[in-house]
Amino acid sequence: MDRKKVDLFFKYLFRMVSLFSVLALGAILLFVFVQGFMPFFVPTAKTIRLVPQRIDDLTVNGERYIDHSSFINVAKDAATISVFFPYGEENEYLDIRINSAEPDIEKKLTFINNKNGIVSYPESYVYTVTWPMPISAMDKKLHIIIPEAPYGIFKFLTGLQWQPIRSKLFGILPMITGTVLASLGAILLGIPVALLCAVFMAEFLSDKFAAIVRSGIELLAGIPSVVYGFFGLMVIVPAVKKVFGIPSGNTLFSAIIVLALMILPTVITIAETSLRAVPLSLREASLSLGASKMQTAFKVVLPHAQSGVFAGIILGISRAVGETMAVILVAGNSPHLTFNPLESIRTLTATIAMEMGYASGRHSEMLFSIGVVLFIFILILNSLILVFRRRMERATE
Repeated sequence: MDRKKVDLFFKYLFRMVSLFSVLALGAILLFVFVQGFMPFFVPTAKTIRLVPQRIDDLTVNGERYIDHSSFINVAKDAATISVFFPYGEENEYLDIRINSAEPDIEKKLTFINNKNGIVSYPESYVYTVTWPMPISAMDKKLHIIIPEAPYGIFKFLTGLQWQPIRSKLFGILPMITGTVLASLGAILLGIPVALLCAVFMAEFLSDKFAAIVRSGIELLAGIPSVVYGFFGLMVIVPAVKKVFGIPSGNTLFSAIIVLALMILPTVITIAETSLRAVPLSLREASLSLGASKMQTAFKVVLPHAQSGVFAGIILGISRAVGETMAVILVAGNSPHLTFNPLESIRTLTATIAMEMGYASGRHSEMLFSIGVVLFIFILILNSLILVFRRRMERATE
């Protein structure tokens, strides 16, 4: 086969793969950002919606619905909702007045004609009318869902309450605080230990023993996060509970320890590789000028390898911030604002993982919004680290 044609084929193949990869990544980011910003600009629906439950024949404002299993939309300009359906040996009538100017959601609807229905307010923006049957499991119900207005971004970022079901409150400040504290604690605890280990392996340990230790660290890097979480749940959590004498060891401190352990292999591996890449001539020049091996390692080798070291730190921090399963197992997952390391917390990633399976409507959109906040948070953090690295590089030049 002509070599020129083969090179040309692979050239265009790689271009196509790169193009599709970029387009796929762009599509994913676009989808997440659109979903994440929707609750702040778009209401959940344009009109009031009705959801009949175990009512097969229903008439709403003169229009009949038989075996209807989806939303029944009420006209946008409707002032009343008139419902009629067969109920036992007689017919049931329900008339509702819509108070459009009423700001209080619980007073938005007024039931002006209700014979046998029992009105409840199971959650914000939802009214439920129940008509009892001989068996409670067969009760006929009509759920009336009021559109939720766009949620305030400031209220979302600074709110202290996360009650997505009953009260429709979506404040994520406690989760932001929990994420920052857990990540910062893991960074302060794990990064210095990782750098010291990397320097020891690269500069003071013989090649034979360094290879053995390196293999063990690489093995630790491949362990799934759920295994770290299970280790924390079975070992660290009981230890924290016993040492500090607290009711539960599922705390911020436990999460910090687990995250610090998880970022160690990544940072050590990359930092050690970067340190070994520093030319031997720099070490020899430093030692020939009278510097000790310790001084050479920390004042010559480490500064020259700072680019790779910072890359390892960034990857370690990104793993700490984005960690989910291990944090769920050891942090306690209480969505309240606290700075006490001996109290439970919840992180942004844990909230998404725990609630995405059953979330719907505005709740689901808010979880996408948390994903956007997490993406921006990691982007800002990495940018700050890169700026700090550039300043250090200029200072050493």
